[in-house]
Amino acid sequence: MNKVKVLRLPQSKSYLKIIGIPYINEKSNALITVDVIEDIIKYNHIFNNIVVTSKPQIIKISLKSDMAIIWLDIWDIQSGSNVKSLTNRCFNVERHIAMIRDTNVKPRTP
Repeated sequence: MNKVKVLRLPQSKSYLKIIGIPYINEKSNALITVDVIEDIIKYNHIFNNIVVTSKPQIIKISLKSDMAIIWLDIWDIQSGSNVKSLTNRCFNVERHIAMIRDTNVKPRTP
């Protein structure tokens, strides 16, 4: 039985960061978790057809801040159309407005 190969454009990783998400979950009063971030990405329509390549990283902005930066690695075609479609887009997370920015690198894993 012959299998038909599906042709795809060459892909590479692209990096995004999401700013404007609180570091402490307001509902549970606990630190935000990767599971919460994955649910936000899964159920938000602007992330349709976006494939995340690894677990998101959550980093607190500073010691005195209550906000976090979420780092995402996504699969993108070499022209970067997925990143271009998400860059500078805003979406709601509870009562906060989060914004997506593109970035050239991601932070080191602690």
